[in-house]
Amino acid sequence: MKIVLITDAWKPQVNGVVTTLVELVRELQTQQHEVVVIHPGLFRTWSCPGSAGLDLALFPGRRLARMLDAAQPDAVHIATEGPLGWAARRHCMRHKRAFTTAFHTKFPDILRAALGLPSSWSYALLRCFHRPSAGVMVPTLGVLQMLQGKGFQNLREWTHGVDTRLFAFSTEASEYPSLGHLARPVSLCVGRMSAEKNIEAFLNLDVPGSKVVCGAGPMESALRARYPNVHWLGVLPRHELAQVYAAADVFVFPSRSETFGLVMLEAMASGLPVAAHPVDGPLQVVGDSGAGALREDLHEAWSEAVKIPRDQARARALVFGWRLAAERFVSFLAVLPREPQTPQRFRPTTDASNALPLQRTRMSR
Repeated sequence: MKIVLITDAWKPQVNGVVTTLVELVRELQTQQHEVVVIHPGLFRTWSCPGSAGLDLALFPGRRLARMLDAAQPDAVHIATEGPLGWAARRHCMRHKRAFTTAFHTKFPDILRAALGLPSSWSYALLRCFHRPSAGVMVPTLGVLQMLQGKGFQNLREWTHGVDTRLFAFSTEASEYPSLGHLARPVSLCVGRMSAEKNIEAFLNLDVPGSKVVCGAGPMESALRARYPNVHWLGVLPRHELAQVYAAADVFVFPSRSETFGLVMLEAMASGLPVAAHPVDGPLQVVGDSGAGALREDLHEAWSEAVKIPRDQARARALVFGWRLAAERFVSFLAVLPREPQTPQRFRPTTDASNALPLQRTRMSR
């Protein structure tokens, strides 16, 4: 099957959505599907205010329409609700092409935390975006039920996976060379340094040992200054991130606004038990599996999680495989009837591991 995937989140951005889509595309290709990725790097872009590293396509409508027509896909999937997502939605509706969409991020909750914008307004806009979709893929049953309560329709319970080879298991924590010898236990947090991630709940934990943080974001400089005793690693290549997971003893996930929380899977695959709140994301990824502890009191969750054997965490991660996730994804797609098209010169990238921008111009707003 030839699938066109349209996404406003793609490399070199570093976040859970990008990781999920890159891994999905790689697995789809392994299963002999052809995947055409249309991403911001193929357009002129502008930097999203307040989100360093997040470049969005500038007026992509006409060029995106030519790309879609040239691709002649069997199925179209719109992964994000940004400029490319809206342009693809508009073109598909104009030509009566069925398409699927996905709900990856609780943007209304993020906008409420950052700007005070009522979430009801943002959810109304997203409900409008997804209404024509033949299937809205959501990562967990909890998110599906939440969106149902807000009037969303055609919801499909999907899931994500984890690369259990990259995030390899070891029976004991190792040492990450760049950090040297750290006092044990080592508590790790990985994620974006922004208000909705609630990272200060982790930083304020009064627990023994050492704390390590991986990630970047608008709050990073201020937090580094306020918590000088924490080991800050910034954004790391994924092979190095795997080494950091392997060097830790417990993973702390303080966010209350996730749809999934892929970093928890990466941590568990490496043998790290998870301490988190009992909210969407942790409830579905960790649940009552025994791979972590979910408590309203994060200190209590940490105290329980740090005692959990590493192999118990690894066993939970093995439940989430990309093969089944990709097969489920394909089963939800809306297959299009083939129509003869005039061949066009544009040839978008189809390689998930080497999808570099053909044209990239950063502009100020």
